[in-house]
Amino acid sequence: MSLARAVNPNENETSTAAETVVMVQGLSKVFKDFWGRPKAHAVNNVSFQVRRGEVFGLLGPNGSGKSTTVKLLLGLLNPTRGHIEVFGRSTRHVATKRRIGYLPEESYLYRYMDSAETLDFFGSLFNLSSDERQQRIEQLLEMVGLDKVRRRTVGEFSKGMQRRIGLAQALINDPDLVILDEPTSGLDPIGCREVKDLIVELARRGKTVILSSHLLADVEDVCDRVVIYYGGKIQAMGSLKELLSTPDRLRITMPVLERETLEKVLAMIRADLGRKLPETAAQESVVVDSPSQNLESYFLDIVKKARSSAEETSGAVSGGTVARYLRSEDSERVQAKDRILERLASSKESAPETPVPEKKGEAPAALSEDASQKLSALLPKTPLQASTEQAASGETSPASLQSEERRENLKKAGEKLSDLLGNKGNK
Repeated sequence: MSLARAVNPNENETSTAAETVVMVQGLSKVFKDFWGRPKAHAVNNVSFQVRRGEVFGLLGPNGSGKSTTVKLLLGLLNPTRGHIEVFGRSTRHVATKRRIGYLPEESYLYRYMDSAETLDFFGSLFNLSSDERQQRIEQLLEMVGLDKVRRRTVGEFSKGMQRRIGLAQALINDPDLVILDEPTSGLDPIGCREVKDLIVELARRGKTVILSSHLLADVEDVCDRVVIYYGGKIQAMGSLKELLSTPDRLRITMPVLERETLEKVLAMIRADLGRKLPETAAQESVVVDSPSQNLESYFLDIVKKARSSAEETSGAVSGGTVARYLRSEDSERVQAKDRILERLASSKESAPETPVPEKKGEAPAALSEDASQKLSALLPKTPLQASTEQAASGETSPASLQSEERRENLKKAGEKLSDLLGNKGNK
């Protein structure tokens, strides 16, 4: 059963144009050899748009240009020709990169960090506060099913568990655009279903997802539109309903009928087709079989029954709900805050600095004598303060005795050194 959301075919193009997240026009990338000669046309005159809240699939065989397109969208490569905009800006705009989450095909993680430390490190790269990082880490670990193995180092993880923590790090900054390269690679069927559910839920909350995968069943489950690459060019593009539907065929699903009734129905259908097709073609075009569930549904049902019988596992478990901070309203609030900060920063740069007049006759507020004494009692005493208090009280501390003994030892060592130097000078 497909998880993809229904797309309204009569959607207003004017309104969607205002919500365009990615715009690619005439994009080409040519890799050259040492002598500057064209070596490979990785991407050749590609154009497409991705709208807000859409799951967009990049499909194609190996070497068809998918990964190069992703690197161009991330600003890791410069296009040879063409134009790319992400959120209406250049791909090299620094503030734009903060709104993007990326899961590469191979997760490059620090082996000796555990899950929480890994997410904390990536969260610090986005200047998230410590409290905010901890809240997001807890939610993400629960979401990807790694909360019970959070203290295991990443180097001990299986490939599927590394994909889970990689997906969590791609979402730590609450991105508006999520680019996933083979997100279900190495995952078990449970993890695949959870990741697909997560992708659909992110799109429902206003996130935009670009998915590159060779697993066509996963793409079919979640994507609204896809492009199919071959030889660096787009060979087909459109919604899955447009690309996969067969308008000249019809499928009817119904409960089991009596044999006589079924024969009557088939006879009527074949008689009607016999007027349009040869008799042999009319007989072969009608197929009767029993529907069956797919292997994924059967597998998930078996695992669900095993969990209900209190069976335990030492690996990753089913993730919880989507992290609370990954919400469209929160993202819009962050975007509004970023826009306000950008306007303030630009106005501050353009406007001349105005000196702040000093107020005469005002002094910093001083603490009362009682509060000052209490504060002094709480603060640690310096060695000078401690020695002064001891001298005033007439006490001799062990520290002072040790210092006197040290002075005596230094005096004796100095005398011996003087004798040695004096003897050497006489010689």
